[in-house]
Amino acid sequence: MKKLQQLFLLLACILVLAVAAVQRDGKLLGNRVFSNDNKETKTKIDTLRTLDDGRVVINTTYLAKDVKGFGGVVPLEIYLKKGKVQQVKALHNSETPEFFQEASGLLNRWNGKTTEQALAMKVDGVTGATYSSNAIIGNMKAGLQYAAKNVKETSFFDRLDLRAKTIIGFIVVLMAAIIPLFVKNKRYRIFQLLLNFVVLGLWGGTFISWSVLVGFMSGGMNVWISLIPIIMLITAFIYPLFGKKNYYCTHVCPLGSVQELAGMTNHNKLKMSKQTVRYLEHFRKLLFWVLMILMLAGVWSQWMDYELFVAFIFKSAAWVIILIAVVFILLSFFVPRPYCRFVCPMGSLLKLPTTKVTKWV
Repeated sequence: MKKLQQLFLLLACILVLAVAAVQRDGKLLGNRVFSNDNKETKTKIDTLRTLDDGRVVINTTYLAKDVKGFGGVVPLEIYLKKGKVQQVKALHNSETPEFFQEASGLLNRWNGKTTEQALAMKVDGVTGATYSSNAIIGNMKAGLQYAAKNVKETSFFDRLDLRAKTIIGFIVVLMAAIIPLFVKNKRYRIFQLLLNFVVLGLWGGTFISWSVLVGFMSGGMNVWISLIPIIMLITAFIYPLFGKKNYYCTHVCPLGSVQELAGMTNHNKLKMSKQTVRYLEHFRKLLFWVLMILMLAGVWSQWMDYELFVAFIFKSAAWVIILIAVVFILLSFFVPRPYCRFVCPMGSLLKLPTTKVTKWV
């Protein structure tokens, strides 16, 4: 009976994310459910068109429909003149504006190159805007292949993100997902928490948040470049079904890791009464339901872009978010994992499948 309840609540969580994706982006798993722009849905998109001045424009909407960014597809228009890339424009997409602004610096990288030269280029993504960067690079590759009349099926290895940052991050998240199940050692735990914070958080900018999950639900997931988030999702939603409650929060999450590391340095913690802790826990639940109502009503879904996890993408994050994240880390020296325990909307969602319904009413 307990397992059935957990499965039911897990499905309810998925349904909430699906509704949030439709409300925010009008899409579900890459398919448009409705559009606020009727003109957009009625206008036929030409993959190739020639302008009056002789320039050729390649539209990647259909060519790269399976290439996903943070919030879904990231179509481009590639302008070619005399066989060379003259300009690249980004079309409408559902990426987080702050992150996409960082990634859009890539759009000029191919200017002046022939299609063959542009295809041969090795372009690295922008740190802090990995998903949007990869989507831009993938769209350019698809568009240039089409322009060069050399479109061919992508090999398995071409689909993978084989950069050092991604490979090391994948190893770290696998360690976090597997080793603590068998090794209960304080020194190793400190080592793993450091890896989570430095590699997954600061270096990779990889985490689970409402914005990430709704983005996956809205635009679909490119499995080949999302292996790290997939492992995180397994530890967050599947592990609890087998008795490992809060596993992601306590063993994988980079924000949870840095809070615990901070707490380990100070043994003289603030003494809070049970009543104070109860009030703070009630606050977390109230905050969660208020945010859910706002999101599902489509009133203010932008709150998802301001979770503290965004601070790890410090080159794009607003200074206010970084400042609040620092405050909570400093507070962790005196109160164990304060953001996790008393605020985190993502953590509240992850708790739902393993929590009795009556405790959340």
